[in-house]
Amino acid sequence: MKEHNEGEKTNFNRQIFVNLPVKDLDKTIAFFTKLGFTFNPQFTNENATCMIVSDSIFVMLLVEPFFKSFIKKDICDARKSTEVLMGLSAESRVKVDAMVNSAIAAGGKEPRPSQDHGWMYGRVFEDPDGHIWEIMYMDESKMPEEMKNKK
Repeated sequence: MKEHNEGEKTNFNRQIFVNLPVKDLDKTIAFFTKLGFTFNPQFTNENATCMIVSDSIFVMLLVEPFFKSFIKKDICDARKSTEVLMGLSAESRVKVDAMVNSAIAAGGKEPRPSQDHGWMYGRVFEDPDGHIWEIMYMDESKMPEEMKNKK
């Protein structure tokens, strides 16, 4: 049971929907399909698709004119400026490498070298619209003691 804001108990499991603007929806779907992601057809049309990341995480990929209908500000050009970094965990270092290598093979870019801290390993790729995705593996059993003891 989780505590609700008003103090009542509930079985509600929060979900996250990240909304990203894209220039070419078909190209974007093809890119992420090559990385192993699937899409919810109930929320897919010529304006948008719902990419399934996990049971509780979804990325709404919206063509720019449709995305703009939700906001009053300008859309950030992710190839020139960074508004957000998406971080996804992976099951192992091998899975980190596999996803980033698949992203590069599908036309993505790797903007910086991998980072290896022993207990934590990560790599980054940019999707066709320039959004940055950090893929990381953490072995918490090898986390430095001073970090384990922080609470």
